[in-house]
Amino acid sequence: MINIETITAERITGQGAAAILTTEDGRYLMQLRDRIEGIWFPGFWGLFGGAVDAGESPESTLRRELKEELELAPTEIRYYSQIVFDLQDAGCRRRFFFEVPIHTSELQHLTLHEGQEMRLFSVSELFSEGTTDRLVPYDAFGILLHLNRRLVHESRFLP
Repeated sequence: MINIETITAERITGQGAAAILTTEDGRYLMQLRDRIEGIWFPGFWGLFGGAVDAGESPESTLRRELKEELELAPTEIRYYSQIVFDLQDAGCRRRFFFEVPIHTSELQHLTLHEGQEMRLFSVSELFSEGTTDRLVPYDAFGILLHLNRRLVHESRFLP
């Protein structure tokens, strides 16, 4: 029998914040993570962001990380969602997702300081064969949630 425990605040051993950077044409700006020891999912495509430091809010973490990683100071950041992963022996981790609209004209002013590369992906490119197996799993889930919400709103099921 599997022991299923409730994920309480005490069991959460780490938190992170991630930016779902979306352009006006519906593409997502992604980062090809460095291939260095000690980071999660090296060499995978993921969202920009990082760990929440002690005493820091998730939104201020995201602003700091975007400044460090891209020299980006967005004017608009909207909380989107959060998910908690139970990694068993490694504890539980919470990831906050924020939607950050970015205009394609802003891309030429960004400077990549972390990661091997940044690239805009359409939804079909992100979830095509060859890319899907190279996406950070929790970021892929966050994007799928975002895409679903976008599709629901575009089809006018919700006001």
